[in-house]
Amino acid sequence: QVQLVESGGGLVQAGGSLRVSCAASGMPFSSSVMGWFRQVPGKEREFVAAISWNGGNIGYGDSVKGRFTISRDNAKNTVYLQMSSLSPEDTAVYYCAAAPYSYTLYRDYQDYRYWGQGAQVTVSS
Repeated sequence: QVQLVESGGGLVQAGGSLRVSCAASGMPFSSSVMGWFRQVPGKEREFVAAISWNGGNIGYGDSVKGRFTISRDNAKNTVYLQMSSLSPEDTAVYYCAAAPYSYTLYRDYQDYRYWGQGAQVTVSS
């Protein structure tokens, strides 16, 4: 059974930092492109970041470039999203996603097969 479990969400003040994690099981994590997306009610799921199977290729959405960092630890089957210089506009539910046996850093959520349940991140002004 595939599971992607996010953790580390919460409430943070504007300008602060937060790290969310996603632990994977039941899937070929070390052979998967891993992505982070976020969504607010009434809006489409937005691409945040993606990382290739070995971390050698990374991509970011324009709205988070320079502030967020994606990384992974294949020994722990975990992908991370370090967020800094947070603003209220970053408030959303953050989802991790997996695209097994892929080499393309997909930016379209429809290209990802597995999804976590989401972690709420709220940035107060």
